[in-house]
Amino acid sequence: MKETPPPAVAHNPLAYKNEEFMAADDARPLRILAEYLEPMHRFARQGISGTIVFFGSARLDPNGPLGRYYEDARTLARLLTTWSASLPAAPGRLVVCSGGGGGIMEAANRGAAEAGGRTAGLNISLPEEQQTNPYVTPELSFEFRYFFMRKLWFAHMARAFAVFPGGFGTIDEMSEILTLAQTHKLERRITVLLYGTSYWKEIINFDALVRHGMINQEDLDLFRFADDPQNALTQLTEGVAAEPQTPAFARSRTSHQTWLYQRSGD
Repeated sequence: MKETPPPAVAHNPLAYKNEEFMAADDARPLRILAEYLEPMHRFARQGISGTIVFFGSARLDPNGPLGRYYEDARTLARLLTTWSASLPAAPGRLVVCSGGGGGIMEAANRGAAEAGGRTAGLNISLPEEQQTNPYVTPELSFEFRYFFMRKLWFAHMARAFAVFPGGFGTIDEMSEILTLAQTHKLERRITVLLYGTSYWKEIINFDALVRHGMINQEDLDLFRFADDPQNALTQLTEGVAAEPQTPAFARSRTSHQTWLYQRSGD
């Protein structure tokens, strides 16, 4: 008598390939960890040791009333990329980085691309989708689900910040970096350059914050102002030269860890 074969056992995917599980609330810690490890892995593979971050409004129209800031961001990014290309490559390369969207972000990535350089974009998934602009280098195009992980990567790799006119998002990003600097949570001094003196002094009354005792007078030294790309270039590059070290994790990832990645089979 012919034996009946046992019923086939349902094949379940490996846990990390189970899309239903990975999208569930229980897997949130894994998604958060992935948004830390995957960018670190990719920056290392691309040999990037640091970034010069551009903040600014996605709404800024190059043909609008503040359109000159688009062109200035584009020019500054082009100048910074040319300057970076003149530096020794070891232990890695500095690249212009933005939030990956339109407006000032597009201008920054566009200027860097026009200079022949690679340029990073840290995009965020939103209900009304923010599309990555076409000037971001594909290998350095990141998409984040969590705002706080995106913020971490802006700060983690940054050697300097250029803050162009913007709204709530720009002010939030700028304030967070200034708070980290004020509270000595950054391992090195980072130049924070507010581009557009008249705009920023109208939007934020920094002197009033001192007068009311909300910040100290010396806290005003945490940032600088610039109004033209050449002056901004000088201030940003002087700041980077004064603090030549890269973040400790970046040093290791772009040397020893890159070597390990290239030899790892899995």
